[in-house]
Amino acid sequence: MTVQCQKCGKDYEPKRRGGKFCSVSCRVVQHQFVKKGQAWPNPPNGDERYLADKLVAVGRSATEALAQVEGLPAAEAFGRLRALVQGWAGVANNSIIEKVQYNEEQEMNAQATRMKRIQKSK
Repeated sequence: MTVQCQKCGKDYEPKRRGGKFCSVSCRVVQHQFVKKGQAWPNPPNGDERYLADKLVAVGRSATEALAQVEGLPAAEAFGRLRALVQGWAGVANNSIIEKVQYNEEQEMNAQATRMKRIQKSK
């Protein structure tokens, strides 16, 4: 049975029933965060981590592209930047992004339902 680490979001096979963390380091770091009151309420899952890594890569490629086009003729610089933006558009149509958005929407709906139940019980 595969479960998700509550710290890093990585899927792993727990060594014992009820295991929450993929490694000792994840368990210790999460415990330290909890002690400081800084624990993540919802750790990122694999898809969210993938998306975050993609966004970091997009930012890095934008910085690199701007450095490369500096001093080039306008037409050539424009062509390079257009190719970069078209590459980003491929990321925007990613099924993982859609899945993350769907999961967020489901969580918001569940919270709204819980709030309605609480209000009815008062």
